[in-house]
Amino acid sequence: MNRDEDLAGQVREALKLVIDPELGQNVVDLGMIYDVSVTDGCVATISMTTTTRGCPATGFIRQAVEDRAWSVDGIEFVDVQLTYDPPWSSARIAPEIAGLLGR
Repeated sequence: MNRDEDLAGQVREALKLVIDPELGQNVVDLGMIYDVSVTDGCVATISMTTTTRGCPATGFIRQAVEDRAWSVDGIEFVDVQLTYDPPWSSARIAPEIAGLLGR
């Protein structure tokens, strides 16, 4: 594993502290984080979604994702890209928490 991959893993772990206020679980296990990459040893790019378009918590969640990525030592720039392609569905929820949500 190279340094960029290691940092991307650290960012993904840091994002597990971001809790969706509606579902009460972290955005990684909910499948809302589509991709995390680090380039040039310090630039984190995160592709994410929310459970629905127009979700009232979108701004809060996006800012929390950015803040958590910034908290990783070595990250100097964070680009959070919000997308709805593909749209989020409950099928993206990690199996270990799906039962907790009745899915």
